[in-house]
Amino acid sequence: MDVKTLPRREREKLRQREDLLAAALELFSESGYHNVSMREIAQRAEFAVGTVYKFFRNKEDLYKALIMATAAEYHRVLKAALDEQKEVPSVLRDYVAAKAAVVVGGAPTLRLYFAETRGASFNIKAGLDQDIRKLYDEVVAQLASVFASGVKKKVFRKLDPYYMAVALEGMTNAFLFCWLENPKRHSYETNIPTVMDMFMEGVLVK
Repeated sequence: MDVKTLPRREREKLRQREDLLAAALELFSESGYHNVSMREIAQRAEFAVGTVYKFFRNKEDLYKALIMATAAEYHRVLKAALDEQKEVPSVLRDYVAAKAAVVVGGAPTLRLYFAETRGASFNIKAGLDQDIRKLYDEVVAQLASVFASGVKKKVFRKLDPYYMAVALEGMTNAFLFCWLENPKRHSYETNIPTVMDMFMEGVLVK
């Protein structure tokens, strides 16, 4: 959708919605989901509380919109990296690097997103576990197909492509968690070669 082609009133609605989501993100990151009210979100965004309810039924609905927007963009970038027509090891390296591209500047939202994917959901009533799991499964399946191609080309050992995908996801996410907890000490970007060396050592054909 090209926002510029929308009528002025619709553009203003989109801007208000984005402002509300940005305010909610700040407050959720500062105080946690349960300690933030819709009134506080409205105040932070400098809107009347009634304006919030024009866009979102309740706090759960707002929270889901915030996390799903992050999840959709995160997985879109990863899937784009896996679609590249390159040698398999290069595709995987670009995939690992793509995660760095997403996390830069997105730490607050990603903290909320990873809380969901780690099973420490702030609330499960909004159905985020199912929606995010669907996005996650799509990426893992695409990653597994890359590994399957590598096995077929005898680049990788004859291991289960799905478990290879799960292993790479687990390793990269572990490094991301370290980065989120202490960015100065655990630079994800700096550790990309380490991740690749450690993982490839276990799957490449000798």
